[in-house]
Amino acid sequence: MSKTVEIQIEKSRGLIEGLRRHVREMGERGVSSDEINEMDQAIKMLEVANTEVDRLRGELTVKVKNMNTVLARVKESYAEKKKALKGYYPQERWMDYGVPDKR
Repeated sequence: MSKTVEIQIEKSRGLIEGLRRHVREMGERGVSSDEINEMDQAIKMLEVANTEVDRLRGELTVKVKNMNTVLARVKESYAEKKKALKGYYPQERWMDYGVPDKR
């Protein structure tokens, strides 16, 4: 759980507890039991959504590591091929092979 979400859940639960203890007083000020219950449900929904996000982050981490490995291989291959082309052909011909760099 992210720290931001965790802190917000803790603060919201504390507020709900306080509001429930004083719902009679607060009812006169526009806070009803239904509103408190809705807030409690929203917190539960936030926890479920956050759990899903944490699960997806875990899956994404594995996929990103795999992609970075493949990317490193592609970059290495590109650099090798580009170096070979630059060694065999004059600069004017590099564009023919898709190498836009200049020395």
